[in-house]
Amino acid sequence: MSYLLGVVLFALAILISVSLHEAGHLLTAKAFGMKVTRYFVGFGPTLWSFKRGETEYGVKGIPLGGFCKIVGMTPQDDDVDPADEPRAMWRFPVWKRTIVMSAGSITHFILALVTLWFIAVSAGLPNPKFPSTEAQFRAEPAVIALAPCVVVENANRACQTGDPASPAAAAQLKNGDRITAVNGRPVSTWGDMLDVVRATKPGPATVDYVRDGAPATATVDLAAVQRPPMDDPKGTASSVSALGVQLRFSTPALVQYSPGAAFGATADFTGNMAVQTLHAMQRIPQKVPALWNAVTGGERDMDTPISVVGASRLGGEAVENSAWLVFFMLFVSLNFFIGVFNLLPLLPLDGGHIAIAWFERARSWIYARLRRPDPGRVDYLKLMPITYAVILIGGAFTLLTVTADVVNPITLFSR
Repeated sequence: MSYLLGVVLFALAILISVSLHEAGHLLTAKAFGMKVTRYFVGFGPTLWSFKRGETEYGVKGIPLGGFCKIVGMTPQDDDVDPADEPRAMWRFPVWKRTIVMSAGSITHFILALVTLWFIAVSAGLPNPKFPSTEAQFRAEPAVIALAPCVVVENANRACQTGDPASPAAAAQLKNGDRITAVNGRPVSTWGDMLDVVRATKPGPATVDYVRDGAPATATVDLAAVQRPPMDDPKGTASSVSALGVQLRFSTPALVQYSPGAAFGATADFTGNMAVQTLHAMQRIPQKVPALWNAVTGGERDMDTPISVVGASRLGGEAVENSAWLVFFMLFVSLNFFIGVFNLLPLLPLDGGHIAIAWFERARSWIYARLRRPDPGRVDYLKLMPITYAVILIGGAFTLLTVTADVVNPITLFSR
């Protein structure tokens, strides 16, 4: 039940985000004097609506987005009443049209920033000094945190009923103990400890450690587990030994900020997220084969794109596991991605309309300097083949991601 609740909550959060996106267009267009005739949440048949002033507001039957109808978005719009011609959007200065068309993405960015600020104050943002690479993990001091069990196979899953207890816990080792040697072989880092433990035969082994500054020794019955090679996580698993411990990091994973300091931390985190988002978008074409492989029965790559369906399922998992920080960080990431994606200079995206508006402005400026007649507005009808191609490719990619998220979804928690 909690999983289903999480799915519904996340889907509702996305719907609200998209509705606010369209509200951004609505409010800025009205502020500049453009005529807005319709603002609806959803698509399909109208369930409920009312008219206030010159605008009809309402809800439609398919809750998959929304729309805002601004009169005369392009010079080729043929449904503009002659009386409304002066208020047609395309007649307004390019800077006003830019603000109106970018208001949707700006709304997503505001939602992401505000949510991040609250997260920074209440729960904390990821620590930039926290280890993020395999080399950094291995260089951490060999300070342990007891694992709740030993997973004999498939080390990525969580503990389940019937899994053997941690050998370290059975030997009375404690959280915060720093391992210094195993069977007389000295270790100083987490990577050293993993290498030595794996190279030791399963069964009784002496473990030297330091607790509260005092050295001590324990006899630990090392468990036999199946693990892939350290340098090849997807390689063939073999039998090795396990101590039943996890790494206790020397730096906290999250840093909580005061309300004032949270503004700077939010800005820094957003900058990093912008870079990661751009890199992720560049990798999308490379991930299509991996998505197809997931649809046809292969293993799902954790780095492949997800759809709204996949994001909602992850939101459900987060709520099911009481991981509300994950839930809200997913909300932040999705809003930021939508905001950036919508600004791409491609029709029918808002960024495509912005690019055309500035192209017209630049072209008019150049023609004026050359003392040539203004070439006028871009003919959107001539761009329709490109627009249809973008819609077709985008639709096919969306269908592929949705299918992968249904038949072979990415999971963050074992269910």
